[in-house]
Amino acid sequence: LALTVSNNRKKLVSPLEQKVTKLLQRVGMPNAVLKVDIQAVPLYEGGIDRIVFLFDANKSERFEPLHKVASGGELSRLMLSIKSLVANSVAMPTLIFDEIDSGISGEAARQVGILMKELGEAHQVISITHQPQIAARADTHFYVFKKELNKKIHTQIKKLDPQERIEAIAKMMGGEKPSALVIENAREMVMNNEQ
Repeated sequence: LALTVSNNRKKLVSPLEQKVTKLLQRVGMPNAVLKVDIQAVPLYEGGIDRIVFLFDANKSERFEPLHKVASGGELSRLMLSIKSLVANSVAMPTLIFDEIDSGISGEAARQVGILMKELGEAHQVISITHQPQIAARADTHFYVFKKELNKKIHTQIKKLDPQERIEAIAKMMGGEKPSALVIENAREMVMNNEQ
């Protein structure tokens, strides 16, 4: 059984590497490459393989273990890429991304938002984000805030109505008091998402 599992793993390595690398390019990492190294080990409950994910973010041809070389933003986008592939073949009804936008902005954030929107077509996606390009892709927004009650701080959550969604995205772009132009830009971002 372990040999069968090992052979099946080896067959999937190249397609996985190619798909993940393509997704990494899409989310703003055009030079990043993931390699999967499978090493033979004595039989244990996981089979006869030791699997190490190797990463090169800059076409240096120096692949190092992922946990040693990837930044927080790189790890976030890599996990999004892998989760989006795994979610299509494994029953994962809910995917949670906590600040997947760490270290990205602009087009990379827009592409992450698009990828998350695609995932949301078949799965429930919950994302904590500070990027308007990602937030604008959501179908529903909740605002998490802290409030003092009886000299204690309590965390609360509020579902935003359509206008509040636009205002929240505008605040992400323009600060606490966004201009009319920024609010209109936020409205356009939300409207483009719904089309």
